[in-house]
Amino acid sequence: MTSKLANWLFFTMILTHIAVVLFLSFFGEFISIGITANFFLGQAIVMVPAILFLLLSRQKPAEHKIAQSVQPGIAPISQPAQLGIAPMTQPVRSATFRRIRISSLLMIVLCTFLIMPLVTVLNTLTMFFTDNAVAAIESDILSVPFPVMFFMIGIFGPFCEEFVFRGIIYGSYAGWSGKGETSAGGSKAGRSGGLWAIMLSALTFGLMHMNFNQAVYAFAIGVFLALLVEAAGSLWASVFCHMLFNSFQVLLMYGSRAVLGSAYAEAVSETAGELTRAQLQAGLAVYLVIAAIATPIAGCCIAWIVKNEGRQEEMRALFHPAAGKTAQKNTPGEAVRREPLLTVPLIVAIVLCLGFMSLELFL
Repeated sequence: MTSKLANWLFFTMILTHIAVVLFLSFFGEFISIGITANFFLGQAIVMVPAILFLLLSRQKPAEHKIAQSVQPGIAPISQPAQLGIAPMTQPVRSATFRRIRISSLLMIVLCTFLIMPLVTVLNTLTMFFTDNAVAAIESDILSVPFPVMFFMIGIFGPFCEEFVFRGIIYGSYAGWSGKGETSAGGSKAGRSGGLWAIMLSALTFGLMHMNFNQAVYAFAIGVFLALLVEAAGSLWASVFCHMLFNSFQVLLMYGSRAVLGSAYAEAVSETAGELTRAQLQAGLAVYLVIAAIATPIAGCCIAWIVKNEGRQEEMRALFHPAAGKTAQKNTPGEAVRREPLLTVPLIVAIVLCLGFMSLELFL
């Protein structure tokens, strides 16, 4: 899938989300949707358009039809190669589900817990001007049996989101080919997206939560997850990390309720309401110190995974995209042409998200 098509996918998801919210606003009194159905609906809004777009991307567009070169003495070159565009690949293979080492998985466990203080800092910062979105629905979550919520939040949700946002959207921005390599001319070194691909995919992941509280720390998590995918060379790295992160939060919620009982219910009620500025500042000061220590260590863990999986060349190309241009120029008749990541559908989708979240914040 191309980056342009990925942007249309995100635009479609945002329109679908807004349409569903408006429908439930008008007809909610006639339709009763519980918290479990709500979670399932949220994942359907992400997955259904993604599957449809994957099926659409199997059809080769006109510009990807093969046009043979007839220059004497030069082997035939396809039109996509001449334009510096990757040939179409099987879309599901673009998600790069490949096996990673057990030692890398163990390091991902450590990375996951090291990134939590930073997430807490960002969550606390947003609570100065908005409510904690998770705390607001925590009582509804706890009303559902633990196995159901553990599956929905800890397993099903993370897999769907990673498949779409790191597998399809980030994969399209980064220019993955069917084997998980980058494309133009078959060169591993040339990255079409680089760090911009990571930032934009993280932005779409954050905005898809459709509230400022989750959007801020989801953006940071999105950057971290994309780096993990690149470090391990497999989507399983981000899936495993996301599942572990969410599962730990679910265990923490249900475990705290089991231990504290009514005291925990009161604490949740206070968090969902308004904590005093002094309380927020005190918590922020503590977690800032912890995050300042833990986050760089998480970065070192990612560097270790890169070396453990033998991905040094790919990571260098990620931070220095120009390194791959030499290999591309060696192909006769080939011109380097990068597909833009930021297109009109993505810009419109971002504006719609910010407008929707602002209305929700002020109304």
